[in-house]
Amino acid sequence: MSNSKLSVEVVSPERRIWSGEATLVSARTLDGDLGILADHISLLGVLVPGVVSIKTADGSVVEFDMAGGFLSVNKNQVAILGQETVK
Repeated sequence: MSNSKLSVEVVSPERRIWSGEATLVSARTLDGDLGILADHISLLGVLVPGVVSIKTADGSVVEFDMAGGFLSVNKNQVAILGQETVK
């Protein structure tokens, strides 16, 4: 297994929500639950309403309740474009 990190950016149509390095990104798509680790194959997925969870490089976890959107993975870069729900 690689010691690489993921470069993650979570954005909405209005603003950047979060960006940083991570070791794991978990999200629910139309095809089911995904766990993205370093060196994951490239993919494009459609997010369904639910929680996107990111385990950051320092071991903390940040979560975003998303109403839907898209997730892209390519060469250890993860881009999440979605609409964050307000609690």
